[in-house]
Amino acid sequence: MSASTYRVPSSMTAIEIKQPGGPEVLVPTTRPVPTPAADQVLIRIHAAAVNGPDVFQRKGLYDPPPGASDIPGLEVAGQVVAVGADVSQFQIGELVCALIPGGGYAEYAVAHADNVMHIPKGLTLVEAGAMPETFMTVWLNLFQRGKLVAGESVLIHGGASGIGTTATMLAKAFGAAKIITTVGSQAHREASLALGADLAINYREEDFVAETKRSTDGRGVDVILDIIAGDYVARNYDAAAMDGRILQVGVIMGPAKDLNLVPMLTKRLTHMGSTLRSRTSADKATIINELERQVWPLIESGQIKPVVYKTFALADARGAHELIDSGTHFGKIVLTTGAELIG
Repeated sequence: MSASTYRVPSSMTAIEIKQPGGPEVLVPTTRPVPTPAADQVLIRIHAAAVNGPDVFQRKGLYDPPPGASDIPGLEVAGQVVAVGADVSQFQIGELVCALIPGGGYAEYAVAHADNVMHIPKGLTLVEAGAMPETFMTVWLNLFQRGKLVAGESVLIHGGASGIGTTATMLAKAFGAAKIITTVGSQAHREASLALGADLAINYREEDFVAETKRSTDGRGVDVILDIIAGDYVARNYDAAAMDGRILQVGVIMGPAKDLNLVPMLTKRLTHMGSTLRSRTSADKATIINELERQVWPLIESGQIKPVVYKTFALADARGAHELIDSGTHFGKIVLTTGAELIG
């Protein structure tokens, strides 16, 4: 069957959250296939990655933005099977990946055309499905907002996560002088070092503040990327160098308590927070344009690519979430639909 004659079905399999809770609340269901608006494309999904925000949504701690699907999933890769009336940059049959505000755990999803990307040469659909949300988050925070430049040092918390592995690769590619990560096991330490970290600190056995200071001759690091929060906030202030920048992109350990702001003042620190999901399509398009110019060539040359740890069938989203909750993975976990290419 050619892509141009493909008939979009009326219904699809999707994963819904029955009620807030553990991985067991993720169950397959049947939903109508969404219809693309004038500025959207409809993607027949081949791969959709699992991310931290999906976990928070599953637990009832992170509602989708207004108008977004209640189905979890923020990044997908697949094939365009329908386009809105105002879309000219994508054609039916093209292979793409996309950032979406929800709806990725399904066989089809709509995406704003400005947030859809042609897949860089050399990537599989599974690898492409593990790319948009993580690469965009890291680029936005580490480079656009954190202004990391060649020769500076960076501390990346959650070095085994999708954010952590991506940040490590990009920091290395853009010339960071010292890359420090925090990890939770010896296996993750070895994997992080192999990926490009200069020092991987096992936070279960070592004090990351002391180790960071030791490895920087007491100076601290220029930039910190943190998905943890909790008591890490105060410790980050201690580990940061004078005029350091701290990027808060997650709160896995919850809010900071009894926070002393004096180190923030005396060190002239900048502490910034952001989420990607709630940004406008135009904001996201700006990030995508920079990635296509500056990062896509690195991917196509084989210098970097998304780290995929394991894939699960879409119907086994529960198993994928059990794995991400365990914290034993290194890199991204991806759901696959088993769809075949058309055309």
